[in-house]
Amino acid sequence: VVQLVESGGASVQSGGSLRLSCAVSGYTFSKACLAWFRQAPGKEREGVAGIDSDGAIRYGDYVQGRFTISQDKYKNTLYLQMNSLKPEDTAMYYCAAGGSFLLALLTSDVNYWGQGTQVTVSS
Repeated sequence: VVQLVESGGASVQSGGSLRLSCAVSGYTFSKACLAWFRQAPGKEREGVAGIDSDGAIRYGDYVQGRFTISQDKYKNTLYLQMNSLKPEDTAMYYCAAGGSFLLALLTSDVNYWGQGTQVTVSS
């Protein structure tokens, strides 16, 4: 059974930082692409960042160098370091797993979703 369990969400002030973690079980890192998506109230879910098994990385356009995705294959954990947070980054953040196409950051390529972790940024 594939499980993706996110943690690290919190309420922070604008300009602050957070590190999200996603514990991955039952999924083969060597064949997987892992990604972070987010969904704000009333908006569609959008891709934040993705990383494939070879270490190739892609970010959503609005990240603008503020976020860093990484993975620890030995700990089976995916991370998202978020710096210079803005109120518009407020959303539920989801960990996702899929095949190599997931690097395009499209929800249609996601095979598995985590339950989400809430990030709230106040001005």
